[in-house]
Amino acid sequence: MAVRKFKPITPGQRHKVAISFDTITKSKPEKSLLVPNHRSGGRNDTGKMTIANVGGGHKKKYRLIDFKREKLNVPAKVASIEYDPNRTANIALLHYKDGEKRYIIAPEGLTVGMELISAKDAPINIGNTLPLSSLPLGTIIHNIELKPGQGAIMVRSAGSFAQLMARDGKYATVKLASGEIRRILTTCLATIGSVSNSQHQLQISGKAGRSRWQGRRPNVRATVKNPVDHPMGGGEGKHSGGLPRNKNGVPAKGYKTRNKKKASDKYIIERRKKK
Repeated sequence: MAVRKFKPITPGQRHKVAISFDTITKSKPEKSLLVPNHRSGGRNDTGKMTIANVGGGHKKKYRLIDFKREKLNVPAKVASIEYDPNRTANIALLHYKDGEKRYIIAPEGLTVGMELISAKDAPINIGNTLPLSSLPLGTIIHNIELKPGQGAIMVRSAGSFAQLMARDGKYATVKLASGEIRRILTTCLATIGSVSNSQHQLQISGKAGRSRWQGRRPNVRATVKNPVDHPMGGGEGKHSGGLPRNKNGVPAKGYKTRNKKKASDKYIIERRKKK
């Protein structure tokens, strides 16, 4: 996908940078794979606002995505590459040989007409899903499971990828995009390739209204609030307003919130790189 810049015909287009939809092949989604997507507006079940700066936005329906890829040894053809308003990556519609239709996260380089399969002995091609035990070392992967049969919960956002580094017994060593190196069971499934829409982070909305379309309300700086509204509020004039922390008073900028006794620590070989 290419990046588009605009002539400043209007103030909102002066700084706007958008992504062209040249790889998108279909504009209307598959009706059988749509479900209603209720917006909370940042309110809980009693109507109290528990998340700030959330509300409004364009209506959208949720596309049911197959993260499990448990339909083994059944080939499928890529029918279309589509836009999904619920995620940063594009999605692909698969038509299986037995007639079933499913959406998957579209990998980079996937095109209409390609044949995909999820199997233990599947070919090493983009979009195919295999257990980590069957993948060659050095393979670029995404949509990784942490527990067998759980479905992919890692490496799903636009442009992200991981790399299979090594295998030792029942564990495989995988390097994530953050720099973290961790062990994952070799029976877990992963999909070959990197996630599509890698240009996503280069977008610039150009105007505040576009944030409102996406359901984001204006965000007021903490230091200009009153003490009753935020731990960093209060003070005279441009007073700093206290130490940086979130609305609940948890310190920011280096304060570690991860549980020191977290069970998954034993699987992490090297923590992610500090910024």
